[in-house]
Amino acid sequence: MQKYTNKLANEKNPYLLQHAHNPVDWYPWGEEAFAKAREENKPIFLSIGYSTCHWCHVMARESFESTAIAEVLNRYFVSVKVDREERPDVDRVYMTFIQATTGGGGWPMSVWLTPDLKPFFGGTYYPPEERWGRIGFKNLLLKIADAWRTDHAGIIASSADMLERLRQATTTKTTDAVQLERTLPDRAYQQLKESYDPVQGGFGDAPKFPRPSAPDFLLRYYARTGTRDALEMVLFTLRKMADGGMHDHLGGGFHRYAVDERWHVPHFEKMLYDQAQLANSYLDAYQLTHEAFYAEVARDILHYVRRDMTGTQGQFYSAEDADSEVPGRPGKHAEGAFYVWEHDEIDSILGHRHAAIFNCRYGVEKNGNVLNDPHGEFHNRNVLIVSRPVEELAKQFGLSEAEIEKTLSASRALLREKRDLRPRPHLDDKTITAWNGLMISAYARAYQILGDEDCLMTATAATVFVRENLYTPTNGILLRRYFDGEAAIEGYADDYALMIHGLLDLYEASFDGAHLKWAIGLQKMQDRLFLDTREGGYFGTSGNDKTILMRIQEDYDGAEPSANSVSLQNLLRLAQMTGNQEFRAQAEQIIAAFSPKLEQAPHAMPRMISAFDFHFDTPRQIIIAGKSGAADTRELIRTLHELFIPYKTVMLADEATIRRKLETHFNFIASIEPVDGKATAYVCENGSCKLPVTDPRDLRAYLSHGYYGAHEIMERKEE
Repeated sequence: MQKYTNKLANEKNPYLLQHAHNPVDWYPWGEEAFAKAREENKPIFLSIGYSTCHWCHVMARESFESTAIAEVLNRYFVSVKVDREERPDVDRVYMTFIQATTGGGGWPMSVWLTPDLKPFFGGTYYPPEERWGRIGFKNLLLKIADAWRTDHAGIIASSADMLERLRQATTTKTTDAVQLERTLPDRAYQQLKESYDPVQGGFGDAPKFPRPSAPDFLLRYYARTGTRDALEMVLFTLRKMADGGMHDHLGGGFHRYAVDERWHVPHFEKMLYDQAQLANSYLDAYQLTHEAFYAEVARDILHYVRRDMTGTQGQFYSAEDADSEVPGRPGKHAEGAFYVWEHDEIDSILGHRHAAIFNCRYGVEKNGNVLNDPHGEFHNRNVLIVSRPVEELAKQFGLSEAEIEKTLSASRALLREKRDLRPRPHLDDKTITAWNGLMISAYARAYQILGDEDCLMTATAATVFVRENLYTPTNGILLRRYFDGEAAIEGYADDYALMIHGLLDLYEASFDGAHLKWAIGLQKMQDRLFLDTREGGYFGTSGNDKTILMRIQEDYDGAEPSANSVSLQNLLRLAQMTGNQEFRAQAEQIIAAFSPKLEQAPHAMPRMISAFDFHFDTPRQIIIAGKSGAADTRELIRTLHELFIPYKTVMLADEATIRRKLETHFNFIASIEPVDGKATAYVCENGSCKLPVTDPRDLRAYLSHGYYGAHEIMERKEE
């Protein structure tokens, strides 16, 4: 029997349910809480986090489970909990306030609001008592409560003024538009190069975040310009990340970020959106280089997601926690407890000989291998990191490289089997539409590039799940979240943009016209709900929820790409595929709307810069005329996906299965025919097509022209 139960107990959300039995009288975001604040004239304490957030857990244990702090919160405030993953609309408004007033941000986010939801004070994590030069949470609560009592009018006035300034600062105005130069991608490249770490890879100092939009842009920049540094920065970074502790060498997948500059000690949570984007980055690298290493890492990520983050109906789950119960210490939780190893533990499991090889490979030390451990969390523990190459181990242990690889593979499998007996980290098993769109894209592209049929099946199953559970065909609306049998919350702009992105990639993998038609329908709905018809670009929200005080147009490509960047790419692809120039006109409006920010800081929007390149480059429209599944058709498709041609669209004109579904929208498909009964490729640019080809070698020659990565691969194959 739980001692305390609050309003969160009735919610369908893993994060809110984690706090359902706090002594804090929590409310979910909604009118019941707001009415209470108005009636009792109390400020709202808004706490925003997510279920796999380490510091959210810390603040919960220290403060929200404290009866003394709960008594202060319950007496002076109306306390509201929000999952930032489920409600990015709430999170963006108050994160904008926190960043504007403190210069930083993060989770848990702690914000104090007036009863009409205007913010007047905020920060992130607060310790329960004074610590590390930070005010204690309890004392802060008492100070804010006193200020509310003694300076109520001043707080109300300042909150209204701050909100108005935030609205003005986040408003996009086409009157401020500038004429962007074609050299804009060059400037983005130079800015990223200036922050590049040539010793450890990555961009910037510790902590190091992957931010996949940046390497993805650099690979596309290299493919167009041949700037070798752009390629080498990415390949080196991807190798350092894969060798580092941020990569789970036993179970697969990547942790959120590294706290140090060497990619060694991670923040251990695993997010679906990271797996999706990093899988695509490694697939791009493989497509450019044809080096097996990058394909292996991509497969490793995709295998992990299929095994540990996929539901029985094909849906993808959101995240795995950083924290878990310490083995042998019931009730004691620690970050990374599931993943770290003691030297003697490995020795006892593998036996001395195999352990010696494994420990040399993965940097395992007797006293632990974590050099910087300010909180003493990793005493005598090791975070696995590739520290020595296989060829060096072969010489040291007198074995062949193949024997070393076989030994290491067996050791990893045995250690993973033993690790799986430990208490697992919490799995956030809600389904987010936007993140499923990202993951659908990764599996679809894996099928294109690696030829793995299971990847196509996985992408298709997830798409079916979203369509059947997170889409209402009667009104064309996407929903944001599915959990415990319930779909809820109308989708945001990123749900539409990323789902459309996934559907377009899935169409180019399967050539099932239903995916393309649904993408077009979702794009029209996105336009209706989110398009700024005056200034261009997309708001994150529809404006229907009046509790959301600002409609913000996201532009920064951070841990997730912005809805506007992805939408720009989607619109340009749809324009190429359909010939509908309205899509291109909308794309140009996005470029105009964000041109001042692109001009000022292009490196902040690498995904949008990639789309900018797509717009001003010469995109290829490739149409394959042939029978779906026939050997000659598959060979042409395999050839075009073998090459890294980022600025292209691919369609299949198959008389038996595809054409009937497409020609109502795309009349030109009807004029595309096989030549002499053979599968035929039509490569078109700027409204004109080269002579149709039936030989894959001719197709490869057409496609490699003007793209450096493709050209190098063709030369390598001819050698």
